[in-house]
Amino acid sequence: MEHRGHHHPHAHPHTPQSGAVTAIRTAFFLNLFFTCFEFGGGFYTNSLAIFSNAVHDLGDTFGIGLSWYMARVAGRQRTGAYSYGYGRFSLLAALANGAVLTFGCVIILAHAVPRILHPEPSNVSGMLLFAVAGVLVNGAAALRLKGGATMNERMVMWHLIEDVLGWLAVLVAGAVMLVRELPVIDPLLASAITLYVLWNALKNLRRTGILFLQGVPESVNLTALEERIKQLDGIRGLHDLHVWSMDGSYHVVSLHVMTHTPLAAAEIAELKGRIRAITRECGIEHATIEVETTGDECCP
Repeated sequence: MEHRGHHHPHAHPHTPQSGAVTAIRTAFFLNLFFTCFEFGGGFYTNSLAIFSNAVHDLGDTFGIGLSWYMARVAGRQRTGAYSYGYGRFSLLAALANGAVLTFGCVIILAHAVPRILHPEPSNVSGMLLFAVAGVLVNGAAALRLKGGATMNERMVMWHLIEDVLGWLAVLVAGAVMLVRELPVIDPLLASAITLYVLWNALKNLRRTGILFLQGVPESVNLTALEERIKQLDGIRGLHDLHVWSMDGSYHVVSLHVMTHTPLAAAEIAELKGRIRAITRECGIEHATIEVETTGDECCP
């Protein structure tokens, strides 16, 4: 039997990545410059928080560089080898970045625990100077990525937010040690901030993994979507409903709907238009719709 309505004239849209490329590129160069600055500061002040930030930022630099490259790849047009385009390369970068961020957190905690047990004095004035610079540089980079739509941008932003929070911890530690000799506060605050960032990094890593495995995006209620489509006039049933995301922001749906009576070409187009209006309201940018009438046999 002929399956009506499978073809539609427009091509699969391409996910724009130019904004992500620019934002991540800016974050990369800011992070690279400041990482070099941090290593010198860590040795100069003997601050674990500063030195661990430097080690972690070195990993961030590689991670953000990978994200920059992958964002550029994700912006390519589709080819015969990648008929959907390269958008999912952005998710691949987000997975790698999440792994780097998690590994960096573990390294910081491994250095912080011994320093909690055996505190060491730090150069307080140097800590304060580097802390202010760290908040400004990393804060500017994080703001550049604020509102990013892709999981790649969000994961890079969490790298930078971690750095901002880490420098705020250094700032607080330095301020406290100005009035009281309490070196243990440096590794304590570093540990607290690292645990907070690790928790959020693991949450984002889990979300990215679900999307990478073509799970339904969190923003889409599959049951509600199915019910809304079934309630349309003329629809007898619905099956093979699949929703997934290309990069965490560009969502795709495919579905088969069955009608009570055979439809003319114009009626099929009108029905598809109503279904696409529903999917757009649910945050889904692209829909592939198969229309089956009574007597059609859907191939598996």
